[in-house]
Amino acid sequence: MVYNEIGKTGMKVSNLSFGASSLGGVFHGIREEEGIQAVHTAVDNGINFIDVSPYYGHLKAEMVLGKALKEIPRDKYFLSTKVGRYGKDGVNTWDYSARRATESVYESMERLNVDYIDLINVHDIEFQAGMEGGLQKVCDETLPALVELKKKGIVGHVGITDLQPENLKWVIEHCEEGTVESILNFCHYSLNDTLLVDYLGFFEQHGVGVINASPLSMGLLSQRGAPAWHPAGKDLQNACAHAAAYCQEQGYPIEKLAIQFSTSYNPRIATTLFSSANPDNVLKNIGYVNDPMDEALVQKVQEIIGDQMFVRWKNS
Repeated sequence: MVYNEIGKTGMKVSNLSFGASSLGGVFHGIREEEGIQAVHTAVDNGINFIDVSPYYGHLKAEMVLGKALKEIPRDKYFLSTKVGRYGKDGVNTWDYSARRATESVYESMERLNVDYIDLINVHDIEFQAGMEGGLQKVCDETLPALVELKKKGIVGHVGITDLQPENLKWVIEHCEEGTVESILNFCHYSLNDTLLVDYLGFFEQHGVGVINASPLSMGLLSQRGAPAWHPAGKDLQNACAHAAAYCQEQGYPIEKLAIQFSTSYNPRIATTLFSSANPDNVLKNIGYVNDPMDEALVQKVQEIIGDQMFVRWKNS
């Protein structure tokens, strides 16, 4: 396992890391005990960065992860969670106010069975962009509340996440330098889209660490295929399905190629988050990272995806 520092945080994390959204049953139903074992398997095999959110499974992911973390020494992992995006009883909610952000951190710590969060993120800031106060509210209210918790030693570092890298750049430009220590962007350093690369110079210039997420583009690059709720257009979904079928014919699962591709840009991208509640899949993904990547197959897959390369979608 290769370890890279997230920006200037001092957190040296595995280049493949564990995203806990699957523990909330986001992609499909899970068996809780199996999900807990998946976390243990990840940490036992060198993964030391775990990312979650109260939004995933509407609190379920944090609760399941909290049960897993009870049995793992605190110095074995760095823990990241988020504020701003929530849900309860099947209803999604958003609240980027300072008060709710502060409350949420303490609530997350209780669910996660920890007394300290290494990295706290403002979750999917594009939703606040469309609400009263716009992205400026993230700069003026959400982030300052998290910085106060950092001063108190409740959290270690502060970051922001979004699907749209333009929003991440805007917030960094409109905050005091050093406020944002890391960004998490998803589905933009994967086989079908490498838009994130265009922003790496900017993030480096500002000392901001880069976390990549969803090497499978939320299921597009998988044999199972995208879940029903996936916001990508049908043309892109079909192109990725054709690419997956071609990889299968070659005896080289597209999941393997996707994981390898997304972890191959180190150290400019500190880590790539994948999510699985299956311990066997966790081991499989770790093994993928250590195998040499078939460069010719990457080229062929991108040819198959064709004019759907870089096709984007709105978060949902």
